[in-house]
Amino acid sequence: MSTETTASYGPDNPAPVIEPPRARTGRTPSATRGNFEMYGWLFMRLSGILLVVLVLGHLLIQLVLDGGVSKISFAFVAGRWASPFWQAWDLIMLWLAMLHGGNGLRTIINDYAERDNTRFWLKMLLYTATVFTVLLGTLVIFTFDPNIR
Repeated sequence: MSTETTASYGPDNPAPVIEPPRARTGRTPSATRGNFEMYGWLFMRLSGILLVVLVLGHLLIQLVLDGGVSKISFAFVAGRWASPFWQAWDLIMLWLAMLHGGNGLRTIINDYAERDNTRFWLKMLLYTATVFTVLLGTLVIFTFDPNIR
């Protein structure tokens, strides 16, 4: 037999109140103004669908129809990026992937960073990295020189 006693709950001995998950506390960030979160939620769904099409199309064309990884080289990329179609494809994929991932991480930071100061600096780091990557990737796509030696 166990030495633990089982408590029988009743009017004189109520069960302990357990706080529901994700309940607002004093440390939870206040709701944002307007419908920003709704638009962020909608963006995640739409960009996710478009990213699936872009990435699977990219993989199918680059790896299956064009001969696989062994064919990918500097000359291959130079040939692809000579076409505005492939520049636009890669640019849309870069922008959507970075904004989709950045929005997802922003949501995670809002959910799990408890202190306002921590939340602020994590989001500033995230925004800086996202903007830097998007700008650098865009610059590379538009200024790529196939004649570099």
